[in-house]
Order: sequence, then C-alpha cells, then structure tokens
Amino acid sequence: MDINDRNATDKDGDKPKIAFIGLGNMGAPMAENLLKAGYTLSAYDLSQAATERLQQAGASVASSPIEAARNAQVVISMLPAGKHVHSVYLGENGSNGLLTALPKGTLVIDSSTIAAADAMKVAAAASQLGIDFLDAPVSGGTGGAIAGSLTFIVGGSDEAFAKAQPILAVMGKNIFHAGDQGAGQVAKICNNMLLGILMAGTAEAINLGVKNGLDPKVLSDIMLQSSGRNWTLEVYNPYPQVMENVPSSNGYQGGFMSKLMQKDLNLAMQTAQDTNVETPMGAKAAELYEAHTVENGDKDFSSIMGRHDHSVLF
Repeated sequence: MDINDRNATDKDGDKPKIAFIGLGNMGAPMAENLLKAGYTLSAYDLSQAATERLQQAGASVASSPIEAARNAQVVISMLPAGKHVHSVYLGENGSNGLLTALPKGTLVIDSSTIAAADAMKVAAAASQLGIDFLDAPVSGGTGGAIAGSLTFIVGGSDEAFAKAQPILAVMGKNIFHAGDQGAGQVAKICNNMLLGILMAGTAEAINLGVKNGLDPKVLSDIMLQSSGRNWTLEVYNPYPQVMENVPSSNGYQGGFMSKLMQKDLNLAMQTAQDTNVETPMGAKAAELYEAHTVENGDKDFSSIMGRHDHSVLF
C-alpha cells in the first residue's frame, strides 16, 4: 500500500491500528472498548496510572503522541481543552506537532469538546497535509463511555466520516454527521447550552413549587405530563430522592460535573460572540454556572438546584 494513500485499514485488510491520546475519565473506557473489539492500540497520556491501566487491558504504551501514532492508520484523541488539542496536533510553535509526523491519508478523530474555531484551525492544517480530520465530540458521560453507548456528533468530509463509522460504532450507539469540519463542535455546544438552560430552569421551577408547599415528586410528575416536560424531568431530576439512580439522589456525585457544564456554556458563548449571535438565555445559564462552580465545580451539574435550596447540598 502506498503510504500516500492510507485509509482506515492496515496493509492486510484487517482492523486499523489505532493511536489513542488522552486517557481520562472518558478516554480510558473508550480505548478499552476498542481493545475489547479487537483493535490494536497504542496509548499515550501524561498520567502513568492511566497508561498502565490500558497496558493491562492489552494496549501498548507510548512516551509521546508521535510515538503512539507510529504505524497507526487512525489517531483518536480525547483531551481537556482547545489548548491541549493545539499543543498535540500543531505543537507549541505551530510546526512541530503530531500532524507533521503523520503520513497522508491518516484518519484523525478528535473527540475533545473545544471551540469550533479551534477545531477548524486544526482541520485546516491537517487538510494541507493530506490528513483526514474529524471533530467528533461526544454526549453520554462516563456511563456511556463505559457502556459503549456514546453519541458522536461528527464534523468533516463524507469520505472521512465513512472511514470512521465502524470505529465509532464500537464506542457509541448514535453517530451523527453534523456537516463539515467544525460542525460537530457547534452541534455539541448547542445541545449542551440548551441542557444547561433546561437544568437551571427545571431547578428554579421545582424550587418555586417546594417553597410554596408542593411535594417535589408530585410537582415533577405534573410537569412531566404537561407542557413543561423536558429531558431533565424525564431522566435526571435535580431534586434529591425524586428519582432513583441519578446524581441528585447520591449527594450530586458522579454524572457530569458542574465545571464541565460551565466549560461548555463558555464555549457556546465564545461561538456566539465569534459569529455575532444573540443568546441571552445561554448567557444567563453561563452566569449561573460560573457562580455555582466556585464551590460546587466537582458536583454534578444538577446541583444547580442548591442555588435555590441550599439544604440539598448538605
């Protein structure tokens, strides 16, 4: 096979070799699911404990992203923020990053949640080098990552998306092609902006009812059968003990941390500012979560309930 015409299969037509960069709470179980599906994996993370965990699961361990990607047909990354994505792929000075070490035709799937502008910057650099780049942020949390039931929201070319689908299907159940490069990030932050608004509004409505003598479960049931029905009421009620097996009934532990919701809301506000779009409700939600995360950043984002009823946090 010509090195300038690589695709998502190795030279023997088997599963492609994959380099996985970023083994945090989301990345590690995603990588483990790829190993379980029979993919050959080389892993890199700054955390020695994280790489040792993957090594025990069957991955080889690399000392750098470039070493991890050696002989790989596919690179997948799950990193904390745009600056980390830039550092890995573009390098500190824009010329010594991972992209410069990858052959043409390599498929790069970045599942980090970052600003659309940051994703498009990396995608443009990849395109100039003949590398297929997809921004593919996820929804579904750590539970979805472990279960292999994530939702992938993908931006990039039709050809790159087609190559990626079999691989993404190992880690997720719902795979959407949102559009061109950057579209995955835009769709993800639109969804999470709405989720932040819904959670803040639901908590506010329940608090209003409770403070006026209503039982939180009775009120939630009423709203579930009325026009206020929404996802937070259906599966993620923010008031303690209204619903089993949700963070609010477990001291707001687990789930999706408030500081991550704040991050996504700030990304939405950055995109709105960059494109001159008015998002007053998103801005208010971002303001509420910014104040809330000062003391509750590691608690689940449904803990915004405590802004109204402080007793639920203690």
